[in-house]
Amino acid sequence: MNIYAQILIDEALARGIQVEVVDEEAGLYRLCYGSESVLCRESLTEKTCATAMTICDDKSLTHRILHKAGLRVPRQIIYKDMNQALNCIKEWSSVVVKPASGEQGRGITVDLRTEEEVKQGVETALRHSHHIILEEFVQGRDIRIIVIDYEFVAAIERKPAFIMGNGKDSIRQLIERKNAHLVKKTNGESQIPITMETERLIRRQELEWHDILTDGQTLQVCKTANYHTGGTITDVTDEVSPFLRKIAEEASRALNIPVVGLDFLVPDFAGEEYVIIEANERPGLANHEPQPTAERFIDFLFPKKNKNGKQLITLG
Repeated sequence: MNIYAQILIDEALARGIQVEVVDEEAGLYRLCYGSESVLCRESLTEKTCATAMTICDDKSLTHRILHKAGLRVPRQIIYKDMNQALNCIKEWSSVVVKPASGEQGRGITVDLRTEEEVKQGVETALRHSHHIILEEFVQGRDIRIIVIDYEFVAAIERKPAFIMGNGKDSIRQLIERKNAHLVKKTNGESQIPITMETERLIRRQELEWHDILTDGQTLQVCKTANYHTGGTITDVTDEVSPFLRKIAEEASRALNIPVVGLDFLVPDFAGEEYVIIEANERPGLANHEPQPTAERFIDFLFPKKNKNGKQLITLG
């Protein structure tokens, strides 16, 4: 099983909960204890209703639901044509183009400031969905917050992929070398895309694929901060303010989803400024170790089982 399913399976087995692998490739498994049975796909379970999945699968619908709940989100519209997009650039200075559905950063281009860049972004997004979103680009630190059973559990800061020069290899060679390391380290889960979007970002920094970085020089090669596109993750659970924890819990209730990964942009983890940009109905809980995400996940599914595998008895 992949790491996102295996971490949850291991926690279940440690508590004496029976595990049946239904489909290894899809990360689909069933947890059973006594008369209770829950079908899971990684961290997505039968406890998440179809309407919550529908909301999270459509980024524009997620945006509308959160906005109606009084939570802060970037300005956003459905893409219609380039004239509309150019008006957005004038009003917002910079835009994000992304498919309305999808995950792991696929098809998303960030910080677009010209007509040509938006055209390229639209072409990229259309490969993944016919429903395209234009969104205001907001500067900030990217933080993924995990909520389980409508309670804050963990948070990581996500930083976009970068490479470091050695004075010998070209930018392309450095990316290829780092990708070989990432693929081996993550079992193919993470690698930096080598695409027109990567080339756009490199050229914006007045460089080309064949250029050689000086020893120790760093270069950002991706705008999206997703782990699957070579980004790095750092646990920041203890740094997140009570206010942001409360907002994450409110967002999970607004979306009616008990297990969710919420993507925030914030200037300061300890502060109260934020926007919520996305909600993931199947967050990778393995990315949040050493925080007890697997433990809290099993607690949620089987509240009568404690960490020692013993059944809890409620008197009353």
